[in-house]
Amino acid sequence: MKVVVGDTNLAPHRDRFEAALPDGVSVCWPDGAVADELGDADVFVGGRFGAQLAAAAPKLRLVHAAGAGTDKIDFDALSPDTLVANTFHHEQSMAEFVVAASVMLRRHFLEQDRALRTGRWATSVYDRSIAQPASLRGARIGFVGFGHIGRRSWELFRAFGADGAAVTGRGNLDAAAEGLRWAAGTGRLTDLMAESDVVVVSAPLTEQTVGMIGVAELAAIGPHGVLINVGRGPLVVERDLYEALSSQAIAAAAVDVWYRYPDATGYGAPSALPFADLPNVLMTPHSSGVTRDTFIGRADDIAANIGRLHRGEPLHNLVAR
Repeated sequence: MKVVVGDTNLAPHRDRFEAALPDGVSVCWPDGAVADELGDADVFVGGRFGAQLAAAAPKLRLVHAAGAGTDKIDFDALSPDTLVANTFHHEQSMAEFVVAASVMLRRHFLEQDRALRTGRWATSVYDRSIAQPASLRGARIGFVGFGHIGRRSWELFRAFGADGAAVTGRGNLDAAAEGLRWAAGTGRLTDLMAESDVVVVSAPLTEQTVGMIGVAELAAIGPHGVLINVGRGPLVVERDLYEALSSQAIAAAAVDVWYRYPDATGYGAPSALPFADLPNVLMTPHSSGVTRDTFIGRADDIAANIGRLHRGEPLHNLVAR
């Protein structure tokens, strides 16, 4: 069995990954064109797999994303016999980001940092026009989506004494079991926005969820609310978010997922709009889940699934075609 690894995030864990594979499995870590290695490959590991790669891989039995998202895999181009699986392990790292961003933005640490670099102590202690910020105790957290990321984030928020509610696509979340004040379907999205101090967006990107947060929803958050998007950029309408931030219709946002992504050099503006000029946005390069712990867990999961495929056993985390 031949495995081609096209996700460079696994490279730091190469020895661990290969040691976990059964005998008889060879692994290729291509430096150049991935397609050149796919002719006799049984497994491809990576989250980007389009029609061109599919055409170069006639024997492929499994595409295994090294993460949760499979929206960059062209399912239609795959053979009906090719399985697709994913993995997670990002929830702890992303929950840390969500809570940290909430604290930074609600307590105005970004503004204080910039001001102090000019010699100004921008705090209510020295400037009576500045209000004292609130802690997370009693803060109302609204979750748009409540999967691995939302659930782990909520566990951390609860430790600070926050209050929570959630909307999900299926609308069948048991609020009492999760310790939430209420939970409902996305039909109550505006209600969630209106009552939340912090809105955490981690819903999956589908045809139904593209642009689910626009002018009306952002207006409902209000001038004291904070939006944190760790799901996918297009869940929030790009221009509407920019306008809400620039006009201070919302207080601030942390954006980890974007509308444009870089080329192979790692350079490129994340949006056609000048988010970088705004003082009330925390911009990160889709890095909220990127930690050593995340990719160790993913390497172990993928190696275990390849072992199952090699032995003819059912795979874990299969993604429906």
